Amino acid sequence: MSEMRIVHNPELSRYEVRIDGKVAGFTQYRRAPRTVDFTHTEVYPEFEGQGLGSKLAAGALDAVRAGGDRAVASCPFISTYIKRHPEYSDLVTTPERATGAGSGRVPSAN
Repeated sequence: MSEMRIVHNPELSRYEVRIDGKVAGFTQYRRAPRTVDFTHTEVYPEFEGQGLGSKLAAGALDAVRAGGDRAVASCPFISTYIKRHPEYSDLVTTPERATGAGSGRVPSAN
């Protein structure tokens, strides 16, 4: 039986899924104050088809929650995972809210 772990690797700005100590995939992020913006998720081909991407997404989002932060799902995989697992929807914020950018007004359609 293989050992699967989700490991935070802040030096590389990513969470990794490791099988028996070997990196099998990762989700890359950018940090902003109180926000983690997930930008890319990848599972290496030799580890595909084992559900590791979902385990990685859950582990990374659980870590965001435990840290009291919010998540931005710029990565399509993380975005889809959150849509399929609404228990994580309370973590999600928009990039504009995360950075404080924008005026808060909705632009006119004209």
